[in-house]
Amino acid sequence: MRIEVLTLFPGLFGPFLAEGLMGRARENGLVETGLTHLREFGMGRHRVVDDIPYGGGAGMVLKPEPVFGAARRIAQGLNEQGLKPHYILVTPQGVPFNQAKARQLAGRQEALVFICGRYEGFDERIRQGLADEEISGGDFICLGGEVIAMAIMEAVIRLIPGVLGNPESTLHESFSAGGLEYPQYTRPPEFEGMGVPQVLLSGNHQAIARWREAQTLERTRLKRPELLSTPLETFHPLGKQG
Repeated sequence: MRIEVLTLFPGLFGPFLAEGLMGRARENGLVETGLTHLREFGMGRHRVVDDIPYGGGAGMVLKPEPVFGAARRIAQGLNEQGLKPHYILVTPQGVPFNQAKARQLAGRQEALVFICGRYEGFDERIRQGLADEEISGGDFICLGGEVIAMAIMEAVIRLIPGVLGNPESTLHESFSAGGLEYPQYTRPPEFEGMGVPQVLLSGNHQAIARWREAQTLERTRLKRPELLSTPLETFHPLGKQG
């Protein structure tokens, strides 16, 4: 997978891309990443990337010229490698990100190009003439799109085969099958008066599977009941195929 990021703060991505499984995925060639500083495409001697909004208002707006210039430079490099860009505008106005979107992005053949907003937002022509889709992190506002882009990248990259040690890890977790994951326990069997459910110690795999399915349904009902609106024929708490 190839991922590119257009940002005014590329330094924010250094530790994120270097540590843990993310760093290992890059070292092993499972994902390639690139960072483009929008300031390099700024206007004039001062590399200006923003301006006051027409019609007045608070804040500054990202100008179209730097964003289009950076995006086209990236596209040129990708085309030389036989790849096409898929431009993703990271903005509060986008569709809220979820696990289904993570799987969709993980399956795309194009290179993912995240365009991170700052200030008051984007000149509308960036949406009209460049973005293939818009994604948000949810109904809240950050200082910019960088931390949201990181969250999306991590959710997508961990789905690439070989990134996680056990490929089944993505099958039995929250949202993968429509609901929240069942409770998990490890040793010791008792801690400060709190014990592990006996069924998990029984060795009866069928009983354990039934317990986990019941726990998934109950936990989802209590914490995220809206997830249970998934049609029953496609809702399988333990990731079973319909």
